[in-house]
Amino acid sequence: MLQTLRNAWKIPDLRRRILFTLMMLIVFRFGAHIPVPYLSTEAMQAFLGNGGTDLFSLFDVFTGGAFSNATVMAMGVSPYINASIIVQLLTVAIPSLERLAKEGVEGRKKINKITRYLGIALAFVQGAGLYVTLYNMGNAITNPSVLTFFVIVLTFTAGTAFIIWLGELITEKGLGNGVSLIIFAGIVSRIPTAAYNLYQMKLSTGVTAGGLVFLAAVVIVAIVAITFVVFFSDAERRIPVQYAKRVVGRKMYGGQSTNIPIKVAAGGVMPIIFASSIMAFPATIVRLVTGGNMPQTGLGYYILGCLSAGYASQWWTSVVYAVLYALLILFFTYFYSSIQFNPIELANNMKKSGGYIPGIRPGKPTSDYIGKISSRLNLIGAFFLAVIAIMPVIVGAIFNITSLQIGGTSLLIMEGVALETVRQIESQMTMRHYKGFLE
Repeated sequence: MLQTLRNAWKIPDLRRRILFTLMMLIVFRFGAHIPVPYLSTEAMQAFLGNGGTDLFSLFDVFTGGAFSNATVMAMGVSPYINASIIVQLLTVAIPSLERLAKEGVEGRKKINKITRYLGIALAFVQGAGLYVTLYNMGNAITNPSVLTFFVIVLTFTAGTAFIIWLGELITEKGLGNGVSLIIFAGIVSRIPTAAYNLYQMKLSTGVTAGGLVFLAAVVIVAIVAITFVVFFSDAERRIPVQYAKRVVGRKMYGGQSTNIPIKVAAGGVMPIIFASSIMAFPATIVRLVTGGNMPQTGLGYYILGCLSAGYASQWWTSVVYAVLYALLILFFTYFYSSIQFNPIELANNMKKSGGYIPGIRPGKPTSDYIGKISSRLNLIGAFFLAVIAIMPVIVGAIFNITSLQIGGTSLLIMEGVALETVRQIESQMTMRHYKGFLE
């Protein structure tokens, strides 16, 4: 990876793209420290410190602490991501959107425009909901009024719109996917704070056997998780395909052998994001209704403990949370794969092109064969995602560390964005060093 970056730095065009990307990420980090008028930072941090892992905690991780610091970019790109998911799901259900998706570049531009406007609208709605929650706290908003409402909500919305614009600029003039790189920068910016918290925890425990076991467990979990992620992210099953020879005019086409690669973790981090959002939804609603006051006793305390990692202090609530989390990841892995991958359409396209899988008849037998392989790979991928997501939860429950509860999601995002960016750099270098037959 470092060798790839060194080689890319020697190419003037790639060097300009790298510098532009870095400058835009620096602008994003500067914007993450501009405070919102009429909003108390201490109240926001107290709101997040009431316990548990909910959607607001995810916001804070993805925005690099901008949410807890009550800055203009507190909402981050989460409204845009939600809009992308909604549009993607509606593309399957609405024929007009499905036709746009099949129109090529122009159709994708129109879908991106719809997603952008929907993301800004969702940012306004989420900002309004956050204002109502902070207003119910009593001390978060310094001067409650109609003017204050519009100032805070429009500031949140403008911050999200600015981040979306930065992401599109990075995608167009920089390297990699702009929105993904912004999320990557936000997560990476939280690493020094997490390391400092672990250091403080070591100081509080002292250099004892328990402290050494704690540090060793954190290091081992990090190494195993990174190894798992790197290995499974590029793992794929290649289905051999043979194309029959066809004579068109005086030319003969086909006759070559190729393969269809199917990723083991085709859904990437999306099943984990879906599952964590569903698990965090009840705690988020409770906070919105009560103004951040979570129950500390009774049945509601244990129910939220089973749905929110690190909230309840009982070991069995962490076990229930891990089991429910794993089952949701399994469900959303198959759900997301059914949306992204259609074996029937793939088999029909192969049949039209004269392709077939050796030993499998074209048509329905081919689609059934591909569907069976995809189902088995989804099971392996779901198990992999569940292990990555639950491992920090188990370590956090054993050592009472709430900062590790969403480490699996962050790790998957960072690894996926880093590998994809390196692949794009390598493809850009390949195009610039390619010599044709006439050179």
